[in-house]
Amino acid sequence: MTEVSTARRSRITPEREAELYEAVLELLREVGYDAVTMDAVAARTRSSKATLYRQWGGKAELVAKAVRHTKPGGLGFEEIDTGSLKGDLHALTMRSDDCTMEQNSALMRGLAMAIHGNPDLLKAFREHLIEPEMAEFRRVVQRAVERGEVRPDNPAIEFMIHMMIGGFAARTMIDELPPTQDFLLSYIDAVVLPALGVGTD
Repeated sequence: MTEVSTARRSRITPEREAELYEAVLELLREVGYDAVTMDAVAARTRSSKATLYRQWGGKAELVAKAVRHTKPGGLGFEEIDTGSLKGDLHALTMRSDDCTMEQNSALMRGLAMAIHGNPDLLKAFREHLIEPEMAEFRRVVQRAVERGEVRPDNPAIEFMIHMMIGGFAARTMIDELPPTQDFLLSYIDAVVLPALGVGTD
């Protein structure tokens, strides 16, 4: 039964999957999470609703995977290893240009509101975005620990992802400006690296 299910789920090509994810994000930007339906996704992508449910199970998982897929390089930390924690975090930041960051910031603000009232969406985001990203950040910091850049008992290690997400989100809330590469690079150097005991010279 599992083999049959896996075979069915593998029918969509990577190119087609990318098209579907982009269409989902377009709909989210147009009408918001609550107003997006599987019928609307099926119509926008010329897919059958049965195919969408078979591949993703429901709207929450589809949306979470669409957001993850369209992050620069997916999560992509495994492709970044500059030899320093500062270099790694800067390289990660430079993967998104300012226009993309502004679009993603607006999208995530809308989804954050939806997550608070939707346990299925929260579960999907934790499974497909939050937990994988936390694991990737831990690997990046572990490399820095092994290089001797970060003390293994530094308490800020556990708050690494909180700091990174906080800077991204607070830019709009406090300054009423979208996050930019320059802002995030400065934030990393002024806040994240010092908290981890890493010099920025």
